[in-house]
Amino acid sequence: MNEYQVSFLPHNKKIIVRNGENLIRAAMEAGVHVNASCGGGGVCGKCRVVIEAGEVEGGISENLSKADLESGYRQACLATVRSDLVIRIPIESAIDSNILNIQSTPRHTARIQEMNLEELKERGLFIPPVEKKYLELPPPSLQDNLADTTRLISLLKLNHNEHRLEVDLSVIRKIPDVLRKDGFRVTATLARPVREEGGRTRIINVQPGDTTDRNYAIAMDIGTTTIYGQLIDLKTGEALSQYGAFNGQISYGEDVISRILYAEKPGGLDKLHQVVIHTINSIIKKVIDRAGVDPEEISTITLAGNTTMTQLMLKINPKYIRRSPYVPASTLYPPIKAAGLGMSLSDHVTALVYPEVSSYVGGDIVAGVMGSGMYRTDKLTLYMDIGTNAEIVIGNKDWLACAACSAGPAFEGGGIKHGMRASKGAIEDFSVDPNTLEPMIITVGNVGPKGICGSGLIIIVATLFEMDIINNSGKYDRDLDTPRIREDGGIYEYVLAWKDETQIDRDVVLTEPDIDNLIRAKGAMYSGCMTLLEEVGLTVLDLDHIFLAGGFGSYVDLEKAMTIGLLPETDPDKVKFIGNGSLMGAKMSSLTNHIRQDVVEVTNKMTNFELSETGSYMDNYVAALFLPHTDMNQFPKLNARLAARKSLKE
Repeated sequence: MNEYQVSFLPHNKKIIVRNGENLIRAAMEAGVHVNASCGGGGVCGKCRVVIEAGEVEGGISENLSKADLESGYRQACLATVRSDLVIRIPIESAIDSNILNIQSTPRHTARIQEMNLEELKERGLFIPPVEKKYLELPPPSLQDNLADTTRLISLLKLNHNEHRLEVDLSVIRKIPDVLRKDGFRVTATLARPVREEGGRTRIINVQPGDTTDRNYAIAMDIGTTTIYGQLIDLKTGEALSQYGAFNGQISYGEDVISRILYAEKPGGLDKLHQVVIHTINSIIKKVIDRAGVDPEEISTITLAGNTTMTQLMLKINPKYIRRSPYVPASTLYPPIKAAGLGMSLSDHVTALVYPEVSSYVGGDIVAGVMGSGMYRTDKLTLYMDIGTNAEIVIGNKDWLACAACSAGPAFEGGGIKHGMRASKGAIEDFSVDPNTLEPMIITVGNVGPKGICGSGLIIIVATLFEMDIINNSGKYDRDLDTPRIREDGGIYEYVLAWKDETQIDRDVVLTEPDIDNLIRAKGAMYSGCMTLLEEVGLTVLDLDHIFLAGGFGSYVDLEKAMTIGLLPETDPDKVKFIGNGSLMGAKMSSLTNHIRQDVVEVTNKMTNFELSETGSYMDNYVAALFLPHTDMNQFPKLNARLAARKSLKE
């Protein structure tokens, strides 16, 4: 794919973008502000730019006159890059050139680390826990009247070197009819034990004919706020479809503690179990329908969730998780019949549940550790799973320390007046004019805004803070002369988009309580990280890598995350984004039994710190309830930027 250089004047900023990139996104990526409040939908007409050299496609709308077009004006949100470009941003009011150069920093997102399927195959580790074997059995006769099941097992041994086999009763019931349906041509589905030594391979299904090219698995991340599922082709390793939905349990509490409390009520546990299974089933149906596969061909489902979510899914009372000494019911779970849990899957489908470490460090973080590969490297790594129930792991192949903290749902849009998932219409990027305080917003899908997603929330708050629109306590400057900042019912807010620019028939705003919720969430994450580092005698400077996981997507701006004090200030090149680490680990366990074999060893290696019982945690937490922190020495680069901006204003 061709790449082109886009130069922005008078800012003198340049960026390399792909052919077909949206021009307003290129500007945002370069750190260039263009007034735009409709999210990139072409409605507001504010994102006027002048094409001084090069070619763009589109950019023409009724908001531009004939004279505008002849002068080279285009709407940035409607224009795509087709060559090297020189773009001039019209400046409506005089802005000091020094301010132009520092008003915003280019976006710096984490490099994406993806699972390497080819490496698994090269190392001979691409051996799914559930495999299919095709057999052509000799029909029985008076001279050869072996029992049907014995005949099947014998040929699996002879033709496929399969030993130590056992058969489920449900399969024995099927075997006689299935064998004779296609002239004793049959496919057997085998479920591998976690460990070869001493373990037995189970025959969990038989099908007439050769179905070996149709073997699928489902991987699921059972999150507190959202649940994600993938349908995986076990033959190729590819994810054929994916879907996420809000966990239906949200109606009964936004965090794990409130759900535990609800589960203690009469009928509460049954209700929460039913609700989460209903959500899981809706996702199962979606991924199956999207992939267009036969549900009968699904062999296994792997599930990873925090300890509370796992126990609620399995209908295990989570009561003692929140009481000292914080003991879960179990850390290891046997293979389970998915249908027995109420999942809408065939009787033969096995549910594999990721093991837990402690009451608040669950299978989701274990899955992330496995999926990221940090347990196999010499490099000292910090793993942060940012979500409602946030988990942190520090270590390498020799040792691992972990902790969990309740960050709340702000990062996933919960508790925010106009918060939403990162779906179409969510504000995901933001800039503000330093003179007029007019916004530049970009939404997912370049449509009218409907709300704010987690990554957008971080960028908005960080930008407002750096521009002195909010102070380090998250309060708006009441003296600024702009209609964007207003009081509504005693609550101050900033208007991101006016009613006529949105899809929801009302203004989209960011309120001070929204900011406060974000500050508390990031404070929990940062203080948890700092406390864990202190407990193992390390500092941020000792880290070789930071792995960032969570439902944000790869668009979290690292500089902005450091600006608000969510991440420790470090070299952004050290940070890698692994996406949904829990889902990645669940997928890898679906593809290779080797990962399942390593899991028990890794969980035994993980030393858990209960932050509520760690004296320094509360001190660290209180200190982190500011933007970015009470100790600005922990953020020297940001401190320097703020000082430079202040000197320009004087």
